[in-house]
Amino acid sequence: MPESPDYAALIAGHTAVIEMINSGEGGLPVLDRMLQLAQRALGATGVSFVEYGRRTGRIIGAVGAAEWELGRPVERTDPGIARLLTGARTQEFGVDDVLSGEQANQLSGRGLRRVLTARAEIGGLVIGTLHAYYSDAAERAHPDQHVLIAYLAACIAHMYGDHYGLPVHGDGPVVAALADGLAIVDQHDRVLLWNPAAETVTGRPAAQMRDRPLPFPVPPPGQVIDHQLPDGRWLRITSGELPGQAESRVITFRDTTDQRQRDHDRDLFFAVTSHELRTPVTVIKGYADTLNNHWDSLPESERLQAARTIGQRAGELARLVDRLLSAANDVGPVGGSAPVPFDLLEALRVAARGLPADLRHRLALDLPVDLPKALGDRASLATVLTELATNAVKYSPPGTPIELTAESDERTVVFRVSDRGIGVRPEHVERAFDRFWQGEQGDRRQYPGAGLGLYLVRRIVERQKGWVSLRPREGGGTVAEVRLPRG
Repeated sequence: MPESPDYAALIAGHTAVIEMINSGEGGLPVLDRMLQLAQRALGATGVSFVEYGRRTGRIIGAVGAAEWELGRPVERTDPGIARLLTGARTQEFGVDDVLSGEQANQLSGRGLRRVLTARAEIGGLVIGTLHAYYSDAAERAHPDQHVLIAYLAACIAHMYGDHYGLPVHGDGPVVAALADGLAIVDQHDRVLLWNPAAETVTGRPAAQMRDRPLPFPVPPPGQVIDHQLPDGRWLRITSGELPGQAESRVITFRDTTDQRQRDHDRDLFFAVTSHELRTPVTVIKGYADTLNNHWDSLPESERLQAARTIGQRAGELARLVDRLLSAANDVGPVGGSAPVPFDLLEALRVAARGLPADLRHRLALDLPVDLPKALGDRASLATVLTELATNAVKYSPPGTPIELTAESDERTVVFRVSDRGIGVRPEHVERAFDRFWQGEQGDRRQYPGAGLGLYLVRRIVERQKGWVSLRPREGGGTVAEVRLPRG
């Protein structure tokens, strides 16, 4: 007979979560605490949470025996996932009975044979799914466990509804549904109705706003204005006539701060890219002109130095152009041919030897003697390692080592690039993979770049049926982890 949930663990853990929220924390740290709570209270072997966007989902939190899933993409069209999104609110099944072959193999190969799931929803819109894994395939969950996992999924949905640092990815239909504030006002622009999203966007409860003037300007019907709030956030405000109510108007507004930031990021990308292209081109032209105009008067040593500099800068320019072309091309394969088995250990060593000298001298290899073959595109591994090592060096103190390690489990081979740099903030571990994203405003001036490296790494790895994740390193720094299927 399955055991009832551990309610003492539930209450203690939930209290800690509430205290985190009350102290101003949110996002992935609170979600991870919720998953740890779920694992203890449900007696699960591992727990993960999938956040869904328009076309696909991604595992943004994972603990226990499911931690290896962190960062893995999830296809909404997979029959097993489609069942989770449309069936009963909570479901239980054997992984081999419902999930697709490769996904089932990945789970069962790690001893995870049964899963209890619940959907996180707001207003009927699915935000994500909570998954609790168990090793016993024949057992069945206690009825109270179904109730508990549904409760925990609802708590996570509440975090999304109140915008406690979630969602991680702002491209889902749920985001738009949560973002639109709505008010109905009379002919004097006094509030008659104030929806929950309006409370969230403005921080003003409905009870406070009833019969009060709007706290922002209102455009004429059918027009749009952008307005900046005192706290620095931006709203896009529209108004329209309310059918059948000549003396009332409907006002809709949403927080467009992130969109304005993305537009700024894009402008910054073009500015930075122009600078990064101009620098090697200027150096190449300068040395080429020097050789052309002063060949006979230059000593042999200076000619060789000029040629080496031209070659080095041409290599930098070629890598930058490749990154720009790959980033601009969102269709077709990235990084070469179809996945085939290859020797990951040898490929890592060759890729390390091919790194630019400044990267190669700081890279410390700690690779096992034997490592199973990986399934993927060996040629693209040099690009992946170069981008990860470049990123690690850029955010680390000069002279500190960048560590390259590797290992394997029953279903995947994994390598990690670890540094002792400034570290990655929990709320940035997913945004760092966005195209053009470069961290905070102050960081951009100190750490230049086009914001493409990690974006390209994720695209390359996921097209080989693998996945990549970032996480803060204990003691300071960042760990970038790449997982590929075993060959």
